[in-house]
This record gives sequence, structure tokens and C-alpha cells, in this order.
Amino acid sequence: MEILAERLKRDEGISSKIVTQDEMPADLGKYSAVVVYVHKKLADAPAKAMVDYTSAGGKLVALHHSISSGKRENKHWFPFLGVELPKGDVEQGGYQWTEGVTLQIVNLAPKHFITTHKVSYDKQGPSFTLEHSEVYLNHVLSGGSRTTLLGLKYTDAKTGKTWAQDTAGWLKPSGKGWIVYLMPGHRVEEFRHPAYSRIVMNAVIFKP
Repeated sequence: MEILAERLKRDEGISSKIVTQDEMPADLGKYSAVVVYVHKKLADAPAKAMVDYTSAGGKLVALHHSISSGKRENKHWFPFLGVELPKGDVEQGGYQWTEGVTLQIVNLAPKHFITTHKVSYDKQGPSFTLEHSEVYLNHVLSGGSRTTLLGLKYTDAKTGKTWAQDTAGWLKPSGKGWIVYLMPGHRVEEFRHPAYSRIVMNAVIFKP
């Protein structure tokens, strides 16, 4: 988050405050956007603060671990995001995470501000590649309409199977506000990647 905060200040003139979930204010209403990156468990109080903030008209940018198995224990979080992580075998639709992978992120919204504003993709197509990353497979999305932003492509080194899913980035309304989810962010280097760091900044400054 330090890298993101530095880039927001340098490129967009936006100041930010980094806090742990234990330090998060109960009222987030004064912030134009809230970016969440919480590893493992998410406590009830910060989850409620973010739900209330978004419902009242705020913009929540949820990154990487925001949708992961560690959040299953929070009964409010996944219903708020409109996400399920099915248990069971990955080949049968069960959720699975794998780290240390080569992950290709594909732009599936070529006309959307978040995926295009000042974003430079690889020459071979509207995509970019992250090395030594982490992939989340079989997110099940529910709970109303949303705009698909990014897809993922990943080849399992053990099985040789290539997975292509449209769940690496999306935008959805929630109450009077908005949620943006972006899957990448496993390593600090991903926030230094010119395409991904720009996409995250675009999510912060995006005006629906």
C-alpha cells in the first residue's frame, strides 16, 4: 500500500492514509475512496464500516486477498461483495488458490475508464503478465449486475491445464456506492507494474 500511496500522490496529487484494520475509523464518510488489502481474517468492525461506507455512497476498491478463503468466517463480507467460494475439487468448480504462478491479466472492458485510462498493455494484445503471482480460481459471482473488467489466464504446471476466467476484475453498484474488485496484488512488485498500478489508480479516481 505504500507503493500505491506514493504513486497516487505523485501521479494524481491524491493524499492517502494507511491504517491497519484495527485502526480503521468506524465512519469512513469523509474519504472519496477506500482501498482494502487485508490478508487472512477480516474482523467484523472494519467489515461493517466498509459496508456502511459503500452503501451510503462511497467507493470501495477491494484488492487481491479481499476475496480469499480467510474471509469466509466473516458472515457479512461475501454477501456484500456478491461472491461465493465453493468448497470441493477445483475440477468440479471448487475454489482454489495457487501461488508462485505466471498469471496473465486480460482487459475484457476495452472501452472502460478503469482498464484503459493511461494503461499500456503488452504488444501482443490487451493484457499483461505477472510472474511469481497468485491465482484464485472459481470465484462464483452473484447478487446483481456487475461490469466485468479483467479476466485471467493461467496454466497449471502440474496438469498442463489452462484456465481462463472472467473474474480478475469487476465493478458493481452497492447501495448508493460502488465496489471495484481487482485480483492481482500478491507481491509488492505487482504494484510497481506500470499497467496494474495504473489500473488500481484508475479505480480510485473513477467517477461512475
